[in-house]
Amino acid sequence: MRRVVCLLTLAWLTLSVTGCAMGPRVAATNQLFVPASNEEAVWERTVDVVHDYFEIARENKPFSGVIEIETKPKVGASVAEPWHRDSPGLRNRMESTLQSIRRRGFINISAADGGYIVAVEVYKELEDLPGLAANQPAAATFLQANPLRRDLNLVGQRQSPAGWVSLGRDVALEGTMIQSLQREFSR
Repeated sequence: MRRVVCLLTLAWLTLSVTGCAMGPRVAATNQLFVPASNEEAVWERTVDVVHDYFEIARENKPFSGVIEIETKPKVGASVAEPWHRDSPGLRNRMESTLQSIRRRGFINISAADGGYIVAVEVYKELEDLPGLAANQPAAATFLQANPLRRDLNLVGQRQSPAGWVSLGRDVALEGTMIQSLQREFSR
């Protein structure tokens, strides 16, 4: 049993150091040209694909010819959540399992000669806690070392909201979403 654990640990370390080839292939660009004449159909099919990955926070369809879609931040899927598609590949799933990672997406649809260009940008962020999180065992109970306080709002908001540190663009998820868009528009 010990030998199996050692071999699995060695395999995991090798994959994490050399890069994991088990994830999806990353597209070279985050844009897709869609040869179509119906803006509404392109927009609806794009929204369908985005819903597979994120919940949409806002859509802006101005008269300028550029449709903007912004998603709500979504906490990255862990190894135990294979049905979520927002953490492509084993490396991203392990990262989201071991750390608090969230992603936000921005999709732009703009008119081009003979069709539309769909551009996908996904930003990845790491949670930055200002101190220890209040999730240790028995944190909501009274401690015997402290005198009784008459504060009726013991459970409330954090003093300062948790911050998020930008990790830049998530090229792997952008590529996965572009591939999904290609499949959707090739049908």
